[in-house]
Amino acid sequence: MRLTFLGTGAGAPSQQRNVTAIALTLSQRSDIWLFDCGEATQNQFIRTSLKISKLQKIFITHMHGDHIFGLPGLLTSRSMAGIEQPISIYGPKGIKLFLETALRLSCSCTNFPLDILEIEEGLILDNGEFSVTAWPMNHVIECYGYRIEQHDKPGSLDAIRLKAAGIKSGPVYQHLKKGKRIILEDGREIDGMDYLFAPTKGKVLVIFGDTGPTNIAQELAANADVMVHETTLETNLAEKANVRGHSTTVQAAWVAKQAGAKRMIATHFSSRYLLQDQPRLLAECQTVFTSTELARDFSVFEV
Repeated sequence: MRLTFLGTGAGAPSQQRNVTAIALTLSQRSDIWLFDCGEATQNQFIRTSLKISKLQKIFITHMHGDHIFGLPGLLTSRSMAGIEQPISIYGPKGIKLFLETALRLSCSCTNFPLDILEIEEGLILDNGEFSVTAWPMNHVIECYGYRIEQHDKPGSLDAIRLKAAGIKSGPVYQHLKKGKRIILEDGREIDGMDYLFAPTKGKVLVIFGDTGPTNIAQELAANADVMVHETTLETNLAEKANVRGHSTTVQAAWVAKQAGAKRMIATHFSSRYLLQDQPRLLAECQTVFTSTELARDFSVFEV
């Protein structure tokens, strides 16, 4: 999996950052899931190698404009490009009315199936390869964070041991690879589970929505391979950040440390911070959690 940050600013775009949007590329088919879609996300999209035709799902954390104002334009442009593959959009209550109203009043339409699902806390998706759960954040309006869990991959078949046991390759291997029991022509009963390597642990990615400190943060991010968390303000502005439902550098880093996350990526920076401020913000995070990286627009991270 791969994360591409299309926007890393909070509230309003600046000369150096656009507002929030994160593209998750799923490695198997290069399908793309988008998390939030701030203003001008489509402009950011076309400045990358990402293909909008691969966009399958959009997950919205909350209804603030810097997280949703790019949706109508992105959807209509995708339609004008003749892309007919369906899109599912997941978001809090109000996302359906917002999109349907914006499209209707602008006399716009989509030529692809558009499924808009208003979510609540809990499991919102399981496609057999990934599950996504929504967790309530501590923000000034209804807001969610998302935990994306890749299912464990079954272990591969130990063909060397099978051949050593006199079991020739062929259709029988397909049954054994599924862990089934089979009876060979010579009467032997073989359990496929005995010839499978250990399964590969699936990756866990956590993307927080806008949030101040919350008691569920450690559970949401528990043992995550990558945790993406907002760091709107520096540590000495904690009171200002928290009263507005946001976190500081150090507060986010403590979540990563206490949750046992392997890596943290900080994003959603106030427009008061320029790129030259990043080393100072990163240093604040790393005083608590050394495995912290800061995202810039168009930063790419492997999960």
